[in-house]
Amino acid sequence: MTDSQLAWKNLWRNKRRTIITAASIFFAVFFALVMRSFQLGAYDRMFKNIIESYTGYLQIQHRDYFDEPTIDNSFELSQPLIDRIESDPNVNTLVPRLESFALAAAESRTQGVMVLGIDPEGEEKVTDLRSKLVKYKLTPEAIQALKKSTIPSGTKKLLDVFINESYSSEGRLLIDLDIGKEDTATALPVLRKYASFKNRYLDNNETSGAIIGDGLSDYLKAGVGDTIVLVGQGYHGTSAAGKYEVRGIVRLPAPDIDNVIVYLPIAVAQELFAAPDMVTSAVLRLKNNDNENVLQSGESLRKLLNEPLTIRTWHELNALLINQMEADSRSGMIMIGILYLVIAFGVFGTVLMMMAERRREFGMLVSIGMRKIKLAKVVSLEMLLIGFLGLAAGVIASLPFVFYGNVHPIRFTGEMGKMYSDYGFEPIMPTLLPDTYYLWQIVVVLIILLIAILSSIRKIFRINVISALRA
Repeated sequence: MTDSQLAWKNLWRNKRRTIITAASIFFAVFFALVMRSFQLGAYDRMFKNIIESYTGYLQIQHRDYFDEPTIDNSFELSQPLIDRIESDPNVNTLVPRLESFALAAAESRTQGVMVLGIDPEGEEKVTDLRSKLVKYKLTPEAIQALKKSTIPSGTKKLLDVFINESYSSEGRLLIDLDIGKEDTATALPVLRKYASFKNRYLDNNETSGAIIGDGLSDYLKAGVGDTIVLVGQGYHGTSAAGKYEVRGIVRLPAPDIDNVIVYLPIAVAQELFAAPDMVTSAVLRLKNNDNENVLQSGESLRKLLNEPLTIRTWHELNALLINQMEADSRSGMIMIGILYLVIAFGVFGTVLMMMAERRREFGMLVSIGMRKIKLAKVVSLEMLLIGFLGLAAGVIASLPFVFYGNVHPIRFTGEMGKMYSDYGFEPIMPTLLPDTYYLWQIVVVLIILLIAILSSIRKIFRINVISALRA
């Protein structure tokens, strides 16, 4: 019989001890992986929301614009400069923007807004703005009509939870209303009839149209076809005022942007702020946008720019958010550390109990000729098998929760949802699909097991055969 076979048989001589130890490892690994997956998934969603709906991964700016974001720190984006930037092999598209602030008014309501002059076609390539146009809105009138329709009864109960919610895709609408594949064919036509939202995108020939965020639309009570007035300060202190018709409404995943954003064609924005041919930033769309490539492209492009222009990476543009996430991540790591402390006590408790219970057995085995090194090897294999049983069970059990949570994230409503929105975050919590954080959990458990194994080996080599036989 091999050492591994002997170790496996020894495990089930005391099933209770084996199951208790494996279960302590299983629950700690399971909860650690699920908790970390939710935490990292929330961070990943927040970063992507901000980057892909606003900042982009790289921006060209005036060197003073980052510290003093006023329209006076704008620059002229010349064709030679565009050609130099687009010569970089990782740069796909360069999109100019003119950004400033103004006071928006619709009838008796006013709101400070961020006015973003964009190239409609180019912006679509960077932030996919067209896909964020609201396609469905669950207004009170739409909900009343849907409750009288033939949609599933379970869906009718969910309608009030999502009152006034806007959707830019059918997929998210179907998920929120819990409409399965078998009901999609009958439910979608009803939803399109009562909850569809008429919307359209900007074009470069637009002279008096604007797109606004869904949150801003709700606050100003300004829908498609209504007029908003913008009043602000233009280039070098000139006055800026204009009247624009709302052509479309977008649902952005970052509430702090969605609540204040007004999009204008860049030529219209330049005319409003008396800044012809000027831009405050140029957003770069990259072919490879992982961290390493973003940083490499930023360094190489910085060398191509002349003063006073510079490159800003998404890390610089979102430094405050990154710091907040790192601080929150540390608190999450403390909780996971406590879970692994539970594992460690469980494993070491089992080692002490096993060594005490089997002391006479070990003494007898050594006395009849079994070498201590072989005994230590068998006991080490026993502990490794227990550890792998708990570890494998924890990893396998966590996978369905992680994959389901990624497709069906937890959505916060009521006070919790409002709190998320007040802090500028989308009120949902998805999971992050398995990544390197899975590997780290496995490594930590193996380190705990290794320490426990070394402790048991030390005890085996220090066994006194005579006193052990008397135990």
